[in-house]
Amino acid sequence: MNRLHDFFRYCIEIFSKPGLVLIVLSLSACASSSSSGAQNGRVPSGYYRVQAGDNLYRIGLRHGQSVIALQRLNGLSNPHEIEVGQLIRVRGGTQSKPSRVSKATTAVPTDHRRSSGLSSVKHYPTPVVPSIALQWPVRGAILRAYNGTTQKGIDIGGARGVPIKAAAAGTVLYAGDELRGYGRLILLQHSSSTMTAYAHNDSLLVRKGQRVTAGQSIATMGDSGTEGVKLHFEVRVNGKAVNPTRYLPQ
Repeated sequence: MNRLHDFFRYCIEIFSKPGLVLIVLSLSACASSSSSGAQNGRVPSGYYRVQAGDNLYRIGLRHGQSVIALQRLNGLSNPHEIEVGQLIRVRGGTQSKPSRVSKATTAVPTDHRRSSGLSSVKHYPTPVVPSIALQWPVRGAILRAYNGTTQKGIDIGGARGVPIKAAAAGTVLYAGDELRGYGRLILLQHSSSTMTAYAHNDSLLVRKGQRVTAGQSIATMGDSGTEGVKLHFEVRVNGKAVNPTRYLPQ
């Protein structure tokens, strides 16, 4: 039930509505239907071909990137300056040249990197950690722990009606029950890189676009979309799920 590829497939449908702000969630790759025969060409690995109705926000949802990250990868000064059929780079690293490249950025040829000795330099990835301090949304037994594959959050047990608190101050990105399998769901954006998700609530106490403070009651515990009263809680940093218990007070 908590397989995130199903979760984000529904997110694409819901969050394409106008007025929603950026969500940095990780999405499984989704096949997109072409709007014309000209868009049916081979898409290089790490790229996505823009379809009718797309924008950087929707593309970011599909590929676990923020709008800012996509702008940086593609050298776009204006997030709205994309066209149907355009190749958008959605993954970092060395890829084929995109259909549009900013004049301010110049790719370094692979051979040049080898000859300059840059290939021997070791680059260590920046640790993926939340950019803000987090607190427990509710106290209770951990019914199911994070494992990074089939379970990218934790399930916390409790009684129906117990208040669910915001893990940190932020903005409500989504509050509703349109995502099958997650019941009444709330998504909070805390910073440009960090967001949290709260699923299976009984009642929702906040609305989309509302600012909330850390520890503010945002919902009550329930069993919507699941069997048994519990809260499914996730923390995502730059679209990647992290183990919530590592960043919550002990």
